[in-house]
This record gives sequence, C-alpha cells and structure tokens, in this order.
Amino acid sequence: MAEPEVRISGGTADEAGDIDMAGDDVVEVAETGIDVDAPGDEVEEEPPIETPAPQVTFVDYLRPPIISLLTGRPTNPTALFVHEALLLKSPFFRTAISPDSPSPKRSIPLPDSDLEATSCFVEYLYTGEYFPHKLPSGSLQTDPSTDAIDSTGAQLLRHAKVYTLAEKLGLPALKTLSHSKIHLINSTAVAEITYARYVYAHTKRKDVTIRKPVASFWGQRSHVLRHETEGSFRQMCLEFPEFAFDVLSFVLDAVEKRDERRRKVEDGEGNGGGGKVGSARKKQRGV
Repeated sequence: MAEPEVRISGGTADEAGDIDMAGDDVVEVAETGIDVDAPGDEVEEEPPIETPAPQVTFVDYLRPPIISLLTGRPTNPTALFVHEALLLKSPFFRTAISPDSPSPKRSIPLPDSDLEATSCFVEYLYTGEYFPHKLPSGSLQTDPSTDAIDSTGAQLLRHAKVYTLAEKLGLPALKTLSHSKIHLINSTAVAEITYARYVYAHTKRKDVTIRKPVASFWGQRSHVLRHETEGSFRQMCLEFPEFAFDVLSFVLDAVEKRDERRRKVEDGEGNGGGGKVGSARKKQRGV
C-alpha cells in the first residue's frame, strides 16, 4: 500500500519537502483548521491554591515580647505587664507599639488611667471578662468586699471608669460590657449623683449611650431624689449645664407624650378606639 502523502496548505514545494523529511511525527495542520498560535485558543492557567493562614491559638498570645503599662503618677507609677500580642487588639496600643511609629515603646505610661480600671482591662484581654463577672442569669457575681447596695458610688464608678478607658483604647465590646454592668447595680441617690458627675465630666456630649440613661434616670425621679442629695443635685446642674438641659429635655418630652396620649384618649384613639391608656413599669435606669 502506498504511503500517504503529507501536504501543508499554502506552503512551497521546498517547504513541503522539508516537512516530508521530518518522518512519521508530522501532523496534518491544514485539515484541522485550528491556528495553534491564536491568542484566543491558549489554555488558561489555573490560579494558584492559596495556603490557609495558620490558626491563632491562645498560646500564641502568650509569647514574648511583654509590654509594661505604667499607671498612676509618673513619680510613683504602678507597672502592669501584658503580652504584646494581646495589647495589639487595641488601636491605641497598636499605634504606640508599632515599629513604624517614631519611637516604638516597650513601656507605655498611662498617667490618667485608674489602676483598678486598667487591671479590669488587662483581665478582659486575657479572659474576655472582668470581676465581678456578668452571670448567665443576668445578675452580677457576688463581691464579698462590697455592700449589696452602692451607697457611695464606688461600684458604679468602677464600671464607668472601665467604660471611659475602653473608649480611649478603642474597644467597643469592652464598653458594651461595662455599660451593661452599670445597670445591674442597686444604688442610692448619693451614689447616682456621684456617678452622674463622673459621666458628664469624662464623656463627650455626643455619647448618648451612657449620658441618655443618666438623664432619663434623674428626669423620672429628680422630684424625689433631689431631696436626698442635700444640694448635690443643684450643684450638679450648675456645674454641668448639659446635665440640667438633658434632664429638662427628658421631663418636657415626657410631658408632651403624656399630653399626646391624653388627647388620643379624648379623641377616642388608642386601645382600639377607646378606654384608658395603660402605663408600663420602667426600669430603674432605663433609656
């Protein structure tokens, strides 16, 4: 049987001869109609498989280096030692520790920070909570060193100081936790006015998260509690006009809402078209 003739379409006789000498490996290209050099026919390479990032464990947070936090007066500070990896959760400390900062620090002074609040912050970094812990029941863990009722404001201030420290360090979850604990403390009018004074002295006007409940508390009970504070309520209003304005605004808003409810009752609105409007029991320090 005769050997098949290999032809290349469009080639010269010499080119055909050269290809014919290539042997049995020559492939008939013209018959396929495929241009092997066409860009659209190139086989796309598969993207490289990304290697998953290694899982960070709690042990990784406990490796050196260690940073010292100096709380209190510069002349006699108290040092608290914390692993750097945990401090990096805070934007404040990331800036202070960053190697790109003008002077990265191994020792960070916190002259305006309360020692107890700072220790609560450190405990929170390591455990996700701080004493007294918030129990699943919604109450606070019993603290044998404190009374059942806060009569001075010390218990309220403990969490208020953690709140303002968390604001400074950029830790919103810690702010939420400390604020929730404030509302679980039983207190007297004296303790409440002490707490209100701290809030209005150390928080920004736009921070309604913590200020609005304070104004609401005093707006609902100022007609009774102001007699128990022996002039402190009046002094508070004079010292912090924003507090007086917020309380007055709450009272006026309550009057307007009461008048609106009364008008609806008189017009036959509300409660399905008639009847008295019921009153809901409000929490002690509700918004």
